[in-house]
Amino acid sequence: MSLDRSDVEKIAHLARLAVNAEEVAAYARDLSEILDLVAQMNNLDTGGVEPMAHPLHMAQRLRADDVSETDQRELFQSIAPLTERGLYLVPKVID
Repeated sequence: MSLDRSDVEKIAHLARLAVNAEEVAAYARDLSEILDLVAQMNNLDTGGVEPMAHPLHMAQRLRADDVSETDQRELFQSIAPLTERGLYLVPKVID
């Protein structure tokens, strides 16, 4: 795909970029090369390629799933101002 001067100026306007008139031709050439590369990539057959979550084959190190804290619910409920059947009671804030 080939971009011309007006395309680059329109893109610059939409992106709110100030582009010097001398640089427009270089930008048009560079953007056209990028779009050509994208077109080449779209034409590749990726039917046999398995999707990957990460480009590297790495195993995530996981810590042991051990209990690090004891259940202190009864202690916290005992010092709360109001509780009922294991729930904390709070004042109504919305009518």
